Amino acid sequence: MSTQSVLFDAPGPKAKRRILLLNIVGALIFLGLIAYLIYGLYGAGQLTPEKWNVFATGSVWTNFILPGLIKTLQSAAISIVTSLIFGFIFGMGRLSHNKFLNWISTIVVEFFRAVPVLLMMLFLWIMLANSGWVQPADSPFFAVVIGLTLYNGSVVAELIRSGVHGLPKGQREAGIAIGLTRTQSLSFIEIPQALTAMLPALISQFIVILKDSALGYIINFNELLFMSKLVGTGNSNTFQSLVIAAAIFIILNFALSKLASYVSGRLSSRGIA
Repeated sequence: MSTQSVLFDAPGPKAKRRILLLNIVGALIFLGLIAYLIYGLYGAGQLTPEKWNVFATGSVWTNFILPGLIKTLQSAAISIVTSLIFGFIFGMGRLSHNKFLNWISTIVVEFFRAVPVLLMMLFLWIMLANSGWVQPADSPFFAVVIGLTLYNGSVVAELIRSGVHGLPKGQREAGIAIGLTRTQSLSFIEIPQALTAMLPALISQFIVILKDSALGYIINFNELLFMSKLVGTGNSNTFQSLVIAAAIFIILNFALSKLASYVSGRLSSRGIA
């Protein structure tokens, strides 16, 4: 008997027809809502060519959209690297048998996981802009990167901790048996295996970093959303500009999602994940 049949009964002919009918009704409702939305936009003049023609000019892309996209990718890439470093350090701390290190690491991880990312960005932006540590024009960039690092690094630390705890105890015992210390066993045997198994989850967290970089719009960070809004303000087509920005984010996130699925499939085929 399969696991599925134990968990629930397979639907019979009547149930299958009912499910099909509900799916059709749901699809019709969804299509109706889309049609109503398009009709409303058309009536409001939001679908006229004049509103979209600006995106056919190269200057809009070279002066606004592409520079904003580059800033988004830069902040996301740096945040991914620093989050991995932060997560490794405090993940090791949470796995440490040293009570003080474990206590400090737990406080840091739990605190930054609890604070909203936007709140951290706002606080860091104000602090950096008034501290003189960086140029005022650069404070939004650093606020975004540090905020993303603190939050997502804490999530990575938890992923590492849970991943190591999920490994068979024999991995640690094997490391100690060949003369490795507890720290060496963690560094060279347990954490690499945990990271390999958690790679799809890590890539999913990278998607979160990419999406959350758009929060920099609130603190005037000239990323994709902010620059798209400038295009919309200057050309009276804010809706169209936001649609373009959303489409770019969807493409980027879809690409990362496919990468996560590919990695997960490869690991599953090798019996790792």
